[in-house]
Amino acid sequence: MDILLHICCGPCLIYPFGKLKEKGFNIRGYYYNPNLYPQDEYLRRVEALQLLCREFSLEVAYPGHNPEDFSRTVKSLEDPLAKQRCVLCWSLRLRKTAQAAREAGVKTFSTTLLVSPYQDHDALRRLGTQIARETGVDFYYEDFRPGFKWAQQEAKDKGIYRQKYCGCEYSMVKTKPAAPVQAKK
Repeated sequence: MDILLHICCGPCLIYPFGKLKEKGFNIRGYYYNPNLYPQDEYLRRVEALQLLCREFSLEVAYPGHNPEDFSRTVKSLEDPLAKQRCVLCWSLRLRKTAQAAREAGVKTFSTTLLVSPYQDHDALRRLGTQIARETGVDFYYEDFRPGFKWAQQEAKDKGIYRQKYCGCEYSMVKTKPAAPVQAKK
C-alpha cells in the first residue's frame, strides 16, 4: 500500500520509515515545513534528510520553503507562544500532505511527528482523522515514540544533523519569565 509520509526532519524519519517498511508500505516522503526558522535551519534539515534519503532510496517531494504560510496561519493568535500555535502548525502541514497525497493518487498519509515524545499525539490523531474526512485520504496513526531515543542515537552515529528545537522562531524562545514572587512581610 502506498503512503505519503510528512517528514519533519531526518532523525525523526529513521524509526517510522523502518516500521512502515516492515508493515509493507511503499513510502513516499513529503517535506513541507513552512514553520522552520531561519532559512539556514530549513537548509540544514533538508541536507540531513537528503543523506538519509540516499541511504533509504526514498523519493521525497520538496514543495519549497514558504514561511509566509506559517506566518499567515499563526498571525491571528493573541499569544504566539501558546500551545494553539503548534496545533495550527500541525494542521497546516498535515493538510498540505493530505492534499498532495490526493493529487498523487495516494490513499494514505501520515507524519514523522508521531515519533516525538514532545508532540501531542491526541491532537495529532484528531487532526489527522479530521483532515482525512475532509480530503478523502486515510490517515495512518501509529505511536512511533518507542523508537525515538534509538533513532536519535542512530542519527548521531551517522553524523546526521539533530536540531535542538521544533523549528519555528517561537520555539527558540525558552519560556516566558514567571511573574515576580511577592516577598512575605
